[in-house]
Amino acid sequence: MSDDLPTIRAARTDDFAEIQAIYAHYVANSLASFEIVPPDLAEMVRRYDSIRALDFPYLVAEIGGAVAGYAYAGTYRARAAYDYAVEDSVYISPQYLGRGLGRELLGALIEICTTNGYRRMIAVIGDSGNLPSINLHLALG
Repeated sequence: MSDDLPTIRAARTDDFAEIQAIYAHYVANSLASFEIVPPDLAEMVRRYDSIRALDFPYLVAEIGGAVAGYAYAGTYRARAAYDYAVEDSVYISPQYLGRGLGRELLGALIEICTTNGYRRMIAVIGDSGNLPSINLHLALG
């Protein structure tokens, strides 16, 4: 397989230095997150552990051994009416934008969540000007 072709796979704890750097970029440079200070590596791993403890998927797109992006699903709201709904998050490293990685990650995430019995996926997009994220989510329904 060419290094230019992404591999979508389950995230591992050794991916989190790269995942934390990707997320820190968006916290510092955009309104994609509702955070002001980027969480440190230990906090990102703690969040991953809590998502995986609930058996939600957490995926990475890997290109040439590097984490080029990541996506995960988690609890949307903790009320019974939302038991079959999840919230998704998708972040792509700035150097890999425009390669369709968001579509591949979100598509894989939707497939896994559907297989696991979820019927609704909700994107909370923090910036109404974030057209790439809005268009990605519209394109995948």
